[in-house]
Order: sequence, then structure tokens, then C-alpha cells
Amino acid sequence: MNTSTNSEQRTIAFRTRGTTHGPITRLMSPGDLGNLLKPFVFLDLVDFKSQGGQKGFGMHPHSGLATLTFLLEGDVVYEDTTGKSGVLPAGGVEWMRAGNGVWHKGGPVSGSRIQGFQLWVALPPNEENAPAQSLYLSPSEVPQEGQVRVMLGRYGAAQSLIPAPSDMTYLAVRLKSGERWSYTPPAGHTVAWLAVNAGQINAFEPISAGELVIFKESGQSIDVIANEESSFVLGSAVKHPYELVTGSYSVHTNKSALEQGEAEIRRIGAVLRSQGRLS
Repeated sequence: MNTSTNSEQRTIAFRTRGTTHGPITRLMSPGDLGNLLKPFVFLDLVDFKSQGGQKGFGMHPHSGLATLTFLLEGDVVYEDTTGKSGVLPAGGVEWMRAGNGVWHKGGPVSGSRIQGFQLWVALPPNEENAPAQSLYLSPSEVPQEGQVRVMLGRYGAAQSLIPAPSDMTYLAVRLKSGERWSYTPPAGHTVAWLAVNAGQINAFEPISAGELVIFKESGQSIDVIANEESSFVLGSAVKHPYELVTGSYSVHTNKSALEQGEAEIRRIGAVLRSQGRLS
């Protein structure tokens, strides 16, 4: 189990509520906080209900990164160009390693409300132009220890089924009012952040629903107490040592890798258009 052994808890270096556009609150992106938190380079908090002709997120491309979508509420219909399609239920996880290029889409089932987080993870050079891979985990396939669900890495005896591209941990935590929890990151995990989707917690300072906080780079524990029933996600990692070279939907480590990924995105897009799958 992860328990705090430090007499001094880890402090918050920065906090934000991001920017909200319709159903999406963008808490970080590669052009801002992603440079501080890499390999975690992007985080959206999504609260979406199909209405007014909106059906979800249509086919769009990625390369050089992996996306992880965690559903807090609602079922999502998905399809991707690795050939997979289906329904991901609430509590499930989608892992899409875009690698050299992929297109995918998703939307709520039968107009239901969906809530969740979408995270982007920067890939190392040996994976940023590798073949795309997708993995869809049902709620029962997301390992859990106590109040913690493990999406990437390990917590206690719970080990994620997703092959993380580098040394990182990504957890979803739910606490009852007054409940305490402490996270001691693995050795070398100097990058750490936390984003609350419901309730209010105290982690050295109060953090409310809709906020993302960045912790000071160190190896100290993160100590949390729930002021009310609350849920949040937390990420920690060894810092990604590469530059972030970005395109519209891509994050690579260098210009040449980006150009290769974007060329593959264009090729796949042309195939989709020829099949009538893109407008």
C-alpha cells in the first residue's frame, strides 16, 4: 500500500480551472501546462449530452501520442481505424496509442449524458511512429484497490492491463466525506498533478470540482482529505525528457517524426473519404 512516511506533505505549485467551451473544460494542453507535466500533455474534463443535432466527437486523427479516456458516467459508442468498434460503458477505459497515425470517433449512446476525462500522453521515440494500437477495458477490467482505480501503472497490488509507454501512474480516486488518503509516488516520479471532478478535497490547500493542481516537483507524498464526498484523478511520472513538437492533433519528439505521422494521417484520411466515412 502507498502510505505517507514524510513529515512534510507535497505543496501545490500551480492551479487552474482551464478554459470551458460548451461541454468541454480544457485543463491543460501541450502549448501550456503540458510542458510542465509531460509525459502528461493534455487533459479535458467532458460533460456532454447529445442535443441540438450534436452526436459526439466525429472522426478525427492523432499521431505521436496516446489518449486515455475514462468514463465517469454514460455509455459511449466508439470506432477507430485499427478496426475496432463497439460500446464502452460507464467506468470503462479507452486506450488509443496513435503512434504513426490513427483516426477515431465516439459519442453517447441514445442521447445519454457522458462525463469523463480524456488524457493525452506523449510517447517516447521508439513508440511515436509505431503502428496504432487500441485497447478498450470494461469496468471489471480496470483494477481496483480500496477506493482507487488504476488506469496506468500500479497502486498497491493492483496493476493496470494497459502497457504504459514509460514510467507513469494514473489513478481515479473516490473518497467519502472526511476520508483520508495518502499517495507516495514511485521513485523518480517528480511530476505529479491532480484534477477534481466532484466535491472538494484538501491537499495542502482546498481543491474544488473543476480544478487541476500541479504539485511541486519532488518525491514527497500527496496527502488528501475529503471535505465532502469527492472524486478526482491523479497522475505521477518520471518526466518526459523530450521536446514537444506539435501539430493540430499530434505530439512528437522532433519535426521529422511529426511529418511522418501527419503524412500517415493524411493517407488514412484519404481512404476514409473514399469510403464515404468523412464529410
